Amino acid sequence: MELKRRQPLGVELVKRNIVTEADIERALTYQKEHRDMKIGDILYELDVCDPTTLIEAMGDILGTKGILLRQNRIKLNLTDYISLDVAKKNKAVPFEVENGKIKVCFANTINNRKMDVVRLLVLNKGLIMEPYITFEKDIDSYLRSLEGEASDNIAESNAGGTTTSLVDSIIKTGMKKRASDIHIEPQENELRVRYRIDGELFSATKIAKDKQSQVIGRLKAISNMHQEKQESQDGRILLYDDYNIRVSSQPNVYGEKFVLRLLKKTNDIRNIFELGYPGDEESVRKSFNKRNSITIIAAPTGEGKTTTLYSIIDYLNRPEINITTIEDPVEIRIPGLNQIEIGPKATFSGSLRTVLRQDPDIILVGEIRDFETAEIAVQAGQTGHYVLSTIHTIDSIEVINRLRKMGVSNYDIASILATSVSQRLVRKICPHCKRERDFTEQEKNTIEKIMGKYGESVDWKGAKTYDAVGCQVCNNSGYYSRIGVFEILDITEELKELIVQGASSIEIRKKALEQTYRPLIVDGMKKVLKGETTLEELNKKLLFN
Repeated sequence: MELKRRQPLGVELVKRNIVTEADIERALTYQKEHRDMKIGDILYELDVCDPTTLIEAMGDILGTKGILLRQNRIKLNLTDYISLDVAKKNKAVPFEVENGKIKVCFANTINNRKMDVVRLLVLNKGLIMEPYITFEKDIDSYLRSLEGEASDNIAESNAGGTTTSLVDSIIKTGMKKRASDIHIEPQENELRVRYRIDGELFSATKIAKDKQSQVIGRLKAISNMHQEKQESQDGRILLYDDYNIRVSSQPNVYGEKFVLRLLKKTNDIRNIFELGYPGDEESVRKSFNKRNSITIIAAPTGEGKTTTLYSIIDYLNRPEINITTIEDPVEIRIPGLNQIEIGPKATFSGSLRTVLRQDPDIILVGEIRDFETAEIAVQAGQTGHYVLSTIHTIDSIEVINRLRKMGVSNYDIASILATSVSQRLVRKICPHCKRERDFTEQEKNTIEKIMGKYGESVDWKGAKTYDAVGCQVCNNSGYYSRIGVFEILDITEELKELIVQGASSIEIRKKALEQTYRPLIVDGMKKVLKGETTLEELNKKLLFN
């Protein structure tokens, strides 16, 4: 769009009472030392007025729309439409697709040929570009968050250090950034490094292709893998005192990809309520302090099942109780527990048989994977033990069907299953950069509709939500750490009767909803109303919109 040249931008902003003449003087002085910055960006940097008001006024003056680029505004995956390199080169961020149009914000919309580059790229995808203007600082910040900010050590090692120091820097940076996993991925022309932080993948750095074989060789050496084999392998890195690092390799078309799972040995066990578990001490005792029974935590991979198990065990751990765990691997070592790690020649079922001869009161089985393990776990529960374990299912009611499919009888399930808990992890709003605001009417309608469906009322008095802004602490994501969203199914006498009769999940769910059971979305909405997470984040995990 052409600038309406009647007046300079600063004059127009003063005429509209957005800024003062003194503000413009400050900006011009600042520009003398920062000649590559535009007046609008300088005013934003100097924080002379509300940034939303400023950018919207700038857009109006420049004949386009102004938008403040924030994480919650971005409704798409940028690299699905343009590459990260194109975005950086043209200072462009696509942020929403609607009705065949793609909204793209730019740092400059005046005679900007760079806009035409992006316009043609999205046109090839069948989309019409709708341009917006935003502040260059926010574009750079967002693109850095996608690219990631590898530590100086990685950059130095990549530039000229040894392969040993490079691999060491990649791992130590992952530890520093709180990564749960490190992905080292061969691409056509480079080796890409990404970190999974709070459940989301962030690009960290790129390594020259000619270093690929040395990096892979070093990873195999410290993981105790066969150097010659070009096939899937598993290994462990034990070089770091505080971490037990599991390593998996998988060949792809450009080489061997490695994923390192960082397991902190001395991780403090979080209190069950710190994890976001709903209820109080009494409800926790009711669900998790039983003999002759099994409690199962259900969720997909990576949703915090093991963390919840550890919190329950820590809650139950007392000197007069003999607790034994069977894990693959032992992720956190807990004083006072007998922890058994599954090895290459050991299985959950085989270890469980042995443990039953060790006079346990409580047994934690890392995962029920097959009928043999499920059968022994049932027998353990029926002989006076309390068994805790996990299963991969979508919710707490599907635990019953999963056990049925493994071959456990309806009678055994009804007699032994005490509680099943399903959970998901959602990112918490970053406390360092969150921006408070009121709920919109659309958000209120969404929350009331969902809560009303399950007979839950909403108290809007004093309710606030937050925008995920982004800062250095949270890797410019707007979120820091995660919290659990839970649903709890306590197996009552009425539910036991239905299970014995072979009732379907639909029938069991209907009866459970008449009692205390509420699905995941209800606890999620309560955490949104408390300001712990956002509707956008909850929707990403539970897809209610």
